[in-house]
Amino acid sequence: MSNVRRIYVEKKPAFAGKAQELKAEIQNYLGIASVSKVRVLIRYDIENISDATYQKAIRTVFSEPPVDEVYEEAVELGGARSFGVEYLPGQFDQRADSAKQCVKLLNEEEEPLIRTATVYAVSGDVTDSQLAAIKAHCINPVDSREADLKKPETLLVRYEEPKDVVALDGFLELSEAALKALYRSLNLAMTFQDFLHIRNYFENEEKRCPTLTEIRVLDTYWSDHCRHTTFQTELTDASFGEGDYRAPMQEAYEDYLAAHKELYAGRDDKFVCLMDIALMAMKRLKKEGKLDDQEESEEINACSIVVPVEVDGKTEEWLVNFKNETHNHPTEIEPFGGAATCLGGAIRDPLSGRTYVYQAMRVTGAADPTVSIEETLEGKLPQKKLVRGAAHGYSSYGNQIGLATGYVKEIYHPNMRRSAWKSARSWARRQGARCRGFHPTRATLLFCLAGAPGAMGAAARRVPPRRTTPPPLTPAARRCRRGTRRLSAKFSVCSAGRRSATLSRNAMISARAAFPWRLGSLRRG
Repeated sequence: MSNVRRIYVEKKPAFAGKAQELKAEIQNYLGIASVSKVRVLIRYDIENISDATYQKAIRTVFSEPPVDEVYEEAVELGGARSFGVEYLPGQFDQRADSAKQCVKLLNEEEEPLIRTATVYAVSGDVTDSQLAAIKAHCINPVDSREADLKKPETLLVRYEEPKDVVALDGFLELSEAALKALYRSLNLAMTFQDFLHIRNYFENEEKRCPTLTEIRVLDTYWSDHCRHTTFQTELTDASFGEGDYRAPMQEAYEDYLAAHKELYAGRDDKFVCLMDIALMAMKRLKKEGKLDDQEESEEINACSIVVPVEVDGKTEEWLVNFKNETHNHPTEIEPFGGAATCLGGAIRDPLSGRTYVYQAMRVTGAADPTVSIEETLEGKLPQKKLVRGAAHGYSSYGNQIGLATGYVKEIYHPNMRRSAWKSARSWARRQGARCRGFHPTRATLLFCLAGAPGAMGAAARRVPPRRTTPPPLTPAARRCRRGTRRLSAKFSVCSAGRRSATLSRNAMISARAAFPWRLGSLRRG
């Protein structure tokens, strides 16, 4: 007999927002109008828990009586077609981990085992192919799988004894054809030329054959996530397609090439790449002497500027850090975790420099999430699911660690971007007049860096911030803000997150609120 207890938790109809949202997506986005009702239930499997603790946990940990219905062991679905979704083995289950910690607060002597899954019940005239489409919409195979609806006998997982490390004997003596065959069989992220380089290294430096583990570790480092392979790939030819932004993009690229030729004159170790394009504006400003207050240090991976601050009548030098983090590829394949990891990276480096992180922002450009699902490329997640999952992942991580992440929103409409950029330029001009020594070009640069697609930034300083009040906006700025809000309401269909800080309603205005006026107030003391 199984020792596993199973409960299902479902929001009462008045609070079943996720179920109603999924129903609307199935009908309107997937085009399955025959679906009449959708139910979303959270399933908990629990083991190693006493009866007394279990009874307490049902109404305090696993559910909220005012808004939830609880079903023990089984639930009547009324003939609806159902399926469950659970995380893949090895993926972190935040809900299960939180539940376990809360149960231990009820009885610290117990060591409960908890697993969770989400069960979807779809009512209506739904064919097998339509059900498969609904499953594909709800399950991202990168991190999740369809769950077995049968209750397991135990939640204990028994792992096989790991095998000995495999040594690639004869690796150094392989012919090129044999080496290519081995390369293809290992399904590596690196190129074959990289594989040859590793073979030469072990032959000339280590003078031994590598192990399979060493090859896998090196291949992980070669991945785009760790090494920014895409950003550092040499660009030998660039073309610009037709569109509203062709002219300014081509002009900016030609301006970059001119700066590249000027700054790297006589050097053959510098080549055109996306990483260099991203850094060129900063390098040019530095050469022009406009970054004389930049703090240079090997301590942290963030841009820091020295700001004189008046504290109790005494002027002190503070550091204000700006950190950008991009996780485009991880977010593209696993939106929630990728965006959460991105925010984690954005705060990691300031924290490592003993800096207090007081605010973060998210400025993200994405494709149109309102397009039909039929336009999704094969092997890709639908744009709608990508942008929503990323917004949820970012806000979830920020709220868990208590970081002010503001109002998380996707911006994708070209009119919205143009309005936001005008707002940024307007602010840069005002800031240059208000703050002596704060160069408008640097202000615009900060917006350029923060506005890169997929970019996420965190602002920080060495000590907890004092309460400051932003300077009053000019009438023109107020009109700009009102206009941007109207565009936000009209064009942005994807937003998530909690208001952990009082920020403006769109991401670019949030960017402006994140650090510019704070820098101004810091300079004024």
